[in-house]
Amino acid sequence: MAKPAAKKVGKMAVFREDMKKSVLLLPAVILLFGFFLVPIFLTVYYSFTNMALTGSAAQNFQFVGLDNYLSMFTDPTTLIAIKNTLVFLVGSLLGQSVIGFLLAYLMKSKAKAFRSILGPCILAGWVMPEIVVSMCCLAFFDVSGTMNMILQAIHLPGVDWIYGHPMLTVIIANVWHGTAFSMMNFQSALDNVSGDIEEAARVDGANRIQTLIRIVVPCIKDTIATNTMLNTLSTLGVFGLIWALTGGGPGTATTTLPIYMYNQGMKNFQLGQGTAIGMLILLIGGVCSVIYTKVMKPES
Repeated sequence: MAKPAAKKVGKMAVFREDMKKSVLLLPAVILLFGFFLVPIFLTVYYSFTNMALTGSAAQNFQFVGLDNYLSMFTDPTTLIAIKNTLVFLVGSLLGQSVIGFLLAYLMKSKAKAFRSILGPCILAGWVMPEIVVSMCCLAFFDVSGTMNMILQAIHLPGVDWIYGHPMLTVIIANVWHGTAFSMMNFQSALDNVSGDIEEAARVDGANRIQTLIRIVVPCIKDTIATNTMLNTLSTLGVFGLIWALTGGGPGTATTTLPIYMYNQGMKNFQLGQGTAIGMLILLIGGVCSVIYTKVMKPES
């Protein structure tokens, strides 16, 4: 008869231990709820209201259902903003990931002194605030800027980069700003790839490119997925760099969803419509995350 009692005492001890752990986690749960879950809930709710910065709706806003979403998808600017966002996203991801990986791969076998010099030079663009990056790129791509001075030095005609190729300009600026993050991720992953594996592949007759594609890349597949997902989420939220560089123009040439959200929410004072656009950005980020998870899913 002592065994059931012993089991009951054991279960009570485990329950008390779990309760103690739960109490220790309670402050973190409260902070998570107050600073993460509540703002998300309010954002979703405000996207269904006519909340505004001025007028009667500033104090007494009302629930309007799907009106903000219907207005958003009937506005031609929305499709332009979605297209611009996807072009900006794909261009930035390709540039940051490819250049970041190549830099990390080329620096892998270099001396520590060389890496300690080149690394900070690349990190300089990443640690700069977006507004500083925009001003640097504005000076570089201006009609009388550094890029056209280089072209003229090699007897090529100058290009009006900002007005003639605005999307390419902001993509290059964002690639320069964010490549260091990808480089650090890939550098950490490549340092964990054993050199013996690469050496064995070369002994078996594989050249450097084959070793890179068939050996190195599969070994860092998880890092590629994580880096791509993080860069996607950060790129979808880029606002200051584009706003300071082009203001979303000329016209709507660089009006991405964050720029469009700002125009609707702050410049037009329609916070309800602005938050609805914010929900669209969140949806695109969620879809991209699901796709990356499915594509990069480990083989069982």
